[in-house]
Amino acid sequence: MSKTGIIYGINGPVIYLKGNTGFEMSEMVYVGEERLVGEVIRLTRDTTTIQCFEETTGLKPGETVEATGDAVSVLLGPGILHNIFDGIERPLSEIALRSGKYISRGVSVDSLDTEKKWKTHMVIREGELVTGGTIIAEVPETATIVHKSMVPPTLSGRIVSVVADGEYTIKDTVAVLEQKDGTQVELKLAQKWPIRIPRPTDKRFPASTPLITGQRILDTLFPLAKGGTAAIPGGFGTGKTMTQHQIAKWSDADIIIYIGCGERGNEMTQVLEEFGELTDPRTGQLLMERTALIANTSNMPVAAREASIYTGVTLAEYYRDMGYDVAIMADSTSRWAEALRELSGRLEEMPAEEGFPAYLASRLSAFYERAGHMQNLNGTQGSVSIIGAVSPQGGDFSEPVTQNTKRFVRCFWGLDKSLAYARHYPAIHWLTSYSEYMEDLAPWYKNHVSARFLDDRNQLVTLLNTESSLLEIVKLIGADVLPDDQKLVLEIARVIRLGFLQQNAFHPDDTCVPMEKQFKMMETILHLYRKSRELVTMGHPMSVLKEDTIFDRIVTIKYDVPNDKLEMFDEYDKAIDKFYDDVLARNA
Repeated sequence: MSKTGIIYGINGPVIYLKGNTGFEMSEMVYVGEERLVGEVIRLTRDTTTIQCFEETTGLKPGETVEATGDAVSVLLGPGILHNIFDGIERPLSEIALRSGKYISRGVSVDSLDTEKKWKTHMVIREGELVTGGTIIAEVPETATIVHKSMVPPTLSGRIVSVVADGEYTIKDTVAVLEQKDGTQVELKLAQKWPIRIPRPTDKRFPASTPLITGQRILDTLFPLAKGGTAAIPGGFGTGKTMTQHQIAKWSDADIIIYIGCGERGNEMTQVLEEFGELTDPRTGQLLMERTALIANTSNMPVAAREASIYTGVTLAEYYRDMGYDVAIMADSTSRWAEALRELSGRLEEMPAEEGFPAYLASRLSAFYERAGHMQNLNGTQGSVSIIGAVSPQGGDFSEPVTQNTKRFVRCFWGLDKSLAYARHYPAIHWLTSYSEYMEDLAPWYKNHVSARFLDDRNQLVTLLNTESSLLEIVKLIGADVLPDDQKLVLEIARVIRLGFLQQNAFHPDDTCVPMEKQFKMMETILHLYRKSRELVTMGHPMSVLKEDTIFDRIVTIKYDVPNDKLEMFDEYDKAIDKFYDDVLARNA
């Protein structure tokens, strides 16, 4: 018999029940006559506090709250990909069929299609000993991803019966497991898992492989490791969402989970439309074939916004357990933190800095800790990489969400308003950004790109930093009084900024650049710098060097050299050598 309680008080999404209800912490409940979904968030001897994931307008004291006996969980099985969910894994397309354009409250729909039959290949055999995570069946979920149904992590024992290969729904029993105590458990293609509990793994590996995005400023200057964490902070209009779109489309992750947490409705509509039309460059299929979207707009209840982050990371961990590399785009964690602040205020908790709850830091750390490159229970390896957008008010990076996020991520891609307004995209500023993965990834770059890669990268960063110092002097006394070697640094830094860091998402060759081309571009720019520095050292002024068009020609390499014709870089090296010889000949 299910446990029930009576509503005593209502404060926005927060519901209070009087008396000892017998509910459990984090238990999922149904609130009122419309059976709104909620979660127990506080228990005392006399009071039970519930946060409701749906709008509570019209709810009255005296209505009944019914416990389910389960924690807030998501259903994990075939059908997650190519789907769009709300913050608690209810498919929006199914809700639209039931209630029209506007989501009605209390609508009860299955998270996944329970009627669809999936072509299933059974991997296990009768009599086989299995443990949590063992793959029991393989299902072609989309044209590009094979779904691997697994034994739930908490179960182990001997398989006593297995169905033949065929077509089954996620409700059908495909195998029966007998545990050590003799109890038998039916195994299905789908399983449930609580969203607030990380799925268990065997081992965590150190960072060793970069997540290749095709974006030069990320891959070369500030790389993110597979299984790593990154933050993209920036004010309004600086390109956080577009940067995440580029990573989602071009990165070498197998699965993309996009969480629109508290974003504007029109922005989420744009995301849904674009992702539905984008072609996956790796497979030629639709990008949605390996993507799941969680849409939780700013006008949806704040409690569901708070839950959406955990829903997304649980889906990601499930695909990681199959051996896939998963990338999460959380847009944005600031809206999630604002939901925490509102709930905390309604619970009358003592506020900390700027009204955020004192546990903001621990919640952020718990979320980012769920990233990692893991050895799974079934022996496979997979990774969850988390890329969280941060929206500081007024672009102020000193506010609590940005500062606390910096404590827990190892990659910081700081977006700059002035770059965005100057149409320099990605608007990631090279002076405020950093990556702590550089040393961890050094062996990979050495073995897979070139032994000179890191030296070249460090020279580029040094030139950009020197340019920043020189520009302070230029502001005071002008550029004309600088010696020629410093004028050269300014000119080469301009080439780096325009020719290397700036990238055109609409150009077929520049939107995604392979690592080999990124390396050759660096080599060519530094070759020009070395040759020009030799000429300056010999006494040739920069005014003479800039009479040649070579600097502007190197800027346009990103467009002029196709990604599949890298041998053309040899011609540019020869052109630089010719420029060197011509200057010497003219001034002999």
